[in-house]
Amino acid sequence: MTDPTDGAPLVDVRGVTKSFDAVRALRGVNLTLSQGRVTALLGDNGAGKSTLVRCLTGVHPPDDGEILFRGEPIRLQSPDDARHLGIETVYQDLGLIEDLQVWQNLFLNRELTRGVVPFRVLNKKEMIAESTTILADLDVDVPDVRATVRRMSGGQRQSVAIARAANWGTTLVIMDEPTAALGVRETAAVEKLITRLRDNGVTVLLVSHDMGQVMRVADSAWVLRRGRTAAHRATSETTGDELVGLITGAIAGDDDA
Repeated sequence: MTDPTDGAPLVDVRGVTKSFDAVRALRGVNLTLSQGRVTALLGDNGAGKSTLVRCLTGVHPPDDGEILFRGEPIRLQSPDDARHLGIETVYQDLGLIEDLQVWQNLFLNRELTRGVVPFRVLNKKEMIAESTTILADLDVDVPDVRATVRRMSGGQRQSVAIARAANWGTTLVIMDEPTAALGVRETAAVEKLITRLRDNGVTVLLVSHDMGQVMRVADSAWVLRRGRTAAHRATSETTGDELVGLITGAIAGDDDA
């Protein structure tokens, strides 16, 4: 079979393990994320997806194994370490503050200022202008960057969260079930945004239970089962039914005896 990882490696996960007391969440996971590709991370509940994402974002350091970033071993001790490498995550709760305006959410904890210490003040004008450019570059449809998030649809909120991650996540954007609570039209808009990120050279790790979505937007898929890497497939060489079978164990994985 053709190697699904046909782009240059951005992240290599090698033999990563993680336990929480007596629970072994990850049991020697191997995974590669290719530069400028959309990679799906699949698995049933309890397969280890969330734990692996937390290892990649500095929330949980692995117990054993290693993570390589552009070929160099890294040890992420905190989410700030991941952010310094350009790694951002869009979680299911989005992390937006509903009563703030779009531009305020985009620059939350990264506010631009002007003036000299100790008289620096927020550069509201520049942040509004940059926010407009960020959303326009990603073709995000929101009424106005001065609108509050509370007044937006679920799809618009998700798009704002993805745009924020994409703006600061210059190397890797991790998305955890980005369309789980969205309708058909809003899902299509988010999927279009994911494709646009890839076209802009951003690497995307997509955690999803939606096999149709995986087949539409992902270049390849890694399947975890019971904390282990079960399979790696190029989406052009597999089907949604095969991926479901690999997830459930109905189809033997690459390392199954």
